[in-house]
This record gives sequence, C-alpha cells and structure tokens, in this order.
Amino acid sequence: MFFKHFLTIAYFIAIFIDWTNAARLGSYRVGKVTVSGISAGGAMANQLHVAHSTTISGSGIIAGPPYYCAGGSLIGATTYCMTNMFLSPNVATAISKANSYASSGLIDNLSNLRDQRVYIFSGSSDYVVRSNVVKKNEDFFSNYMNSNNIKTNYGLAAGHAMITDFYGSACSASSGNYINNCNYNQAYDLLQHLHPERTLQKPQSGASTTGTLMEFDQSEFALSPSTISLDSTGYVYIPKNCETQECDLHIALHGCLQGKYKVGNVFAANTGYNQVADLNNFIILYPQAVSNFFSNPNGCFDWWGYSDANYSNKEGKQIKAIKAMIDRVKGF
Repeated sequence: MFFKHFLTIAYFIAIFIDWTNAARLGSYRVGKVTVSGISAGGAMANQLHVAHSTTISGSGIIAGPPYYCAGGSLIGATTYCMTNMFLSPNVATAISKANSYASSGLIDNLSNLRDQRVYIFSGSSDYVVRSNVVKKNEDFFSNYMNSNNIKTNYGLAAGHAMITDFYGSACSASSGNYINNCNYNQAYDLLQHLHPERTLQKPQSGASTTGTLMEFDQSEFALSPSTISLDSTGYVYIPKNCETQECDLHIALHGCLQGKYKVGNVFAANTGYNQVADLNNFIILYPQAVSNFFSNPNGCFDWWGYSDANYSNKEGKQIKAIKAMIDRVKGF
C-alpha cells in the first residue's frame, strides 16, 4: 500500500515538474522535412531519418555514431561507438536490425532512402567521437542509397562540435558549448546538400536574424516528458515569410550538455541555422532533451536505449514525441 501511494505521489510530482507556460507549437504550410544533429543529436537524426523516411527526406550527421551503433548497450555506446580507436561499430548488425524493423513495419520502407540525401561530418581533431566511428554512417547509408547522394567532410581540423563561421570556441576545441568557429558555415553547407532542388542563399558571417526564436510547450507531445528525458520546453525559429508562405522544415538536434537545461538558447540561437532560414524560408525546430540523474546525466537524446527498447524505431518514445512535433508544424 505504501509503495502504491509512493508511485502516485511520484507521478504527480513528475507532472508538476513538467508544467510549462510556453506557447503552443503552431502549424504552418510546410514543404520538405529534413533533420540534423550533433553527437547524440546526430545519432537521433539518423534514427529519425531511417524510421520516418516517408516524411523525412534527408539527414545531417555531425560527429555522431551510425544507426543502431550501441545495440541497446551503454557499454557499447561509450566504447566502440565513441572513443575506441581499435574497435569499430558493426554495420552489418545495424543493417540486419534495420531490415528486420522494416519487415515488421517498425520503420518505413528502406527503399525510400534510395534517392534521398545524407551529410556526414567528423573533425580531424575530434577525440570524443572518433572519425573511424562517424565514417561508418557512410557504410550504413550506402547499403540503401546512391553513394553520390552522401556528402562527407572529414578534412577540417575541428574538435567535437557544431561548426560555424561566426560563433564559438576555437576550431579544435571539444569543450564549452560544443559550438566552434572554424570559418565554415556548416548549417548552410548541410542544408544545401539536403536540398539539391534549390540554390540556397548563403548568409554573411554573423548576420542578424529577422525572424522569431520562441519557446514552445513540449509537454503536450509526451506524457510527463522528463520521465523520458525530454524537456518541457523546446525552441522553434519562424522567419517572417513562413508566417504566410510555404517553407521547408528542418529539425536541428543538440548534443549532450547542449540542451536548454544546461545552456539556455545558446544552441538554438548560435548554430547558424536561423540565418540560413531567414534567407531561404526554413522553419527550424529545436526539440530539447534534459538530464536524468540515473539514466541520462548529460541530457543526451536516446541512442542506446535508456528510455525504452524501441528507441531506434517508430515506437521509440522520443522518436514518437519528435514525430508528433513535426506533424503539428505540418498541420496534421
């Protein structure tokens, strides 16, 4: 009886913690949908792309491990999926898992990937998630798509970070906010590759933004989001044109230690996506993860199974929440 009351109290405490007065996420006229992320956000980006390739037409993976790298193992996540120079992820296992999920309807048909696009980046000074790990994304996606549709950048002496041409730490750093100034507009390069049908305008370095970066209520997309390490509040950037015109949607996923709970809106405001969005009519959605002392102390998106066993398919709790956010923006 005591245990039952304890669970009831704990439930209502969780509901209270997740309460927010942020605005309701709006709906807009949306064209294409793409996704990208850094580190754990990169892992979630490839999971979202593989799971929902009917909706999402391309992904950008920045310093992130390949699909199903950890295989549900925290030990795997922190060894051969990150820093081990001698062991690399088993791509054959990931391909087998993806094929199995597709056969079971747990991810969209993998043939969708054939003509889609992927951008992969690893800095040569990144010793957090080493290049031998990140490069395995090529092997995975090459099994399903035309290799000419995969763009890679491994030549920049960058640390473990999202890269800009106007903001952040020294290029080789792997610390601080994990945003580095390498005189390279990664957001522009990534989005241009994912949108070959368009010729995007490149913003001037450090250009001011003219749209609106706002907080939105994430709690309506997951019951008690903190229990699955999602924040109660996310960010969305809306250019002025997108209030009345059709715009493409891009989901930008932060890495560990980059969420709102840790750095506020630094990632959402300073990664360069918003400047590209202003000139080229993109809505940028910034879902937010939050730390959990026991299962996810660094506030990472789930790519090893701390939230549930389905973390890498359509039934994964975080993937379902983010897909619901996408559907809301699209007006579904």
